This record gives sequence, C-alpha cells and structure tokens, in this order.
Amino acid sequence: MFVDQAQIKVKGGKGGKGCCSFRREKYVPKGGPSGGNGGNGGNVILVGDEGEQSLVDLLFNRHFEAEKGGNGLGKDQHGRTGGDRLIRVPLGTIVKDASTDELIADINVAGHRAVVAVGGKGGKGNKHFLSNRNKAPMQAGPGDEGEERELKLELKTIADAGLVGYPNAGKSTLLAAVSDAHPKTAPYPFTTLHPTVGVHEFEDYSRLTVADIPGLIEGAHRNIGLGHEFLRHIERTKVLLYVIDISGFEGRNPCDDFISLRNELELYMKGLSKRPFLIVANKMDIPESKKNLKIFRKKFPDCEIIPVCALKKENTDYLIEELRELLGKS
Repeated sequence: MFVDQAQIKVKGGKGGKGCCSFRREKYVPKGGPSGGNGGNGGNVILVGDEGEQSLVDLLFNRHFEAEKGGNGLGKDQHGRTGGDRLIRVPLGTIVKDASTDELIADINVAGHRAVVAVGGKGGKGNKHFLSNRNKAPMQAGPGDEGEERELKLELKTIADAGLVGYPNAGKSTLLAAVSDAHPKTAPYPFTTLHPTVGVHEFEDYSRLTVADIPGLIEGAHRNIGLGHEFLRHIERTKVLLYVIDISGFEGRNPCDDFISLRNELELYMKGLSKRPFLIVANKMDIPESKKNLKIFRKKFPDCEIIPVCALKKENTDYLIEELRELLGKS
C-alpha cells in the first residue's frame, strides 16, 4: 500500500524526578543534601531513510512517545537520560504542525534528523535547594512534561526526472524500459495510482532516478481526478519528461495534449512548466505516429522531441543519454 499523507501525535519523554536524600557518612554528623537530578526525557526524531518509499507505517501507528528520564538517586547520582524515539520516513517528507500549518521540517537527505518533540527536563535534586536559610531542604523537582504536538506529514517524491502525461500514454512502460523498476502496466487508464521511482545505472557507476507519476487529466490543478495526488509529486523533480501518445489514440490530438499538460502544471504552481524538459513521442510503432510526429515537430520547432517505442525499447538508450546531458546542465 502506498500512503503519501499521514497525521501523527508525538510526545517527548517526561523528565525524571529529582531525589530528596541526605548524606550519612562517618565523622560527618550533619551531612548535607545529596539528592541527584532526574534525567531529561528523550526526544522524538524523524529520520530520512532511502529505504522507505511510503508513509504506510504511520497509517496504523499514530502515537509516538519517547522514553522517560530516570529518577535521581542519593549520593548525588543523576537519573539517566531517556532514549530518543526514532521514526523513519521517506526522503521528500514535509512535516507541518497540524494546528498551525507551520512548516517544521523538510526531510530530503538520507540521514537527516529533525527533532519534532523535545523531552522534558529532569527535576532538580534537593541539593539544588540548599541555602543559608534552608540547610536541610526536603523538596525536589518533579520533572517537566515532554513537548506534545500533532503533526501532518506529506510525501513529495524526489527524483531527477518525472514522467508527465495523460493516462495510458505509456509512462509506466517507458519507466520499465529505462530503469530497474517494474511498475504495473495495462491497456486501460489510471493503471498507475501512486508514484513509482526507477533507477538507471550507467557503466561509470553514476545513476539517475525517474519517477512515474499517476496520469494527469484536465482540471488537475483544481484537484479533479487524482489532481493534487499527482501534482505534488512532480514538484521535487529536476527535469520533466512529457510523455505524449503520438499515435493520437482514441482521437486525441498530441499537440493539444502537450499544451494542456504544460498549462495544468503552470496553473498548479507558477514556473513549474518552465522547468527543463524533454518531449517523449511514444508509441512510434503505430502507423499514424510518423505523420503525427511531423505535425508535432512543425508545431513545436524549438522543443527537443525524442521519438520512442517504449514497449519495444526502441530509441530508449538515446533518450536516457539525452536526459543525462540535460540533468548535467540543470
């Protein structure tokens, strides 16, 4: 199950109690206070993990609390600090306060740690209450409560390139042709219901990542269809690959499709359509495609258009090299 939104409650560990005790030593008839401090409570920390692809683990387990601090002991022994509670989340996770919508963290690097709930401070032992007027203090601090808050987590896929296109344009087939991913493919719209990231490794051990995003329809910027479920995942990609069904299947006009796709991106986020891009003219194995490709090139002479047949992996090697070059310039 792919989950890209979750709401959780987090609470830092409570601070340990301070100790109230007095020294009892030989030859020290009036030993002073010797109560140790309580330990601080642990923190709740979100950790970016490359191995995580979804927020599904947070869908069923919504409450996270760090360990309490240990209580202080006699003979000036302080309580131990409570253990931190680590929550592993995918790269691209945005964390906001659920009540104020304030941005708390943007976790986009592996190993990035964000403290989202601070543990309470440990209580002071009675030694800290010693004064000239109070030679035998009997009080000790109770320890503070840990910070408690409710968080909204939203995942925005991070990839070098994002595949943009209408349903059934062949995005998933193209991803399978150029990467190690194995997305579900079928001859009907909306086969892809959540982003899939594939990795292409080159002989020099460098690599690039490509994200297959659910199909876009007109009005997506108004949250029609999969709407924002699609669009928020395209925000983090460096380069866009517009996958166009150049065959004009089901009476579609490839030129109109490209214009509509760019328009939807721009309406959702200003400047998104101006991101570096390549146009992938897919399904070149269909007879009508050659004629439509000529018309398309005349309509958009300044755009780089790469004809491919993703199903047969024709010209996909050239596409990946052109994509690598474009990423180097971006």
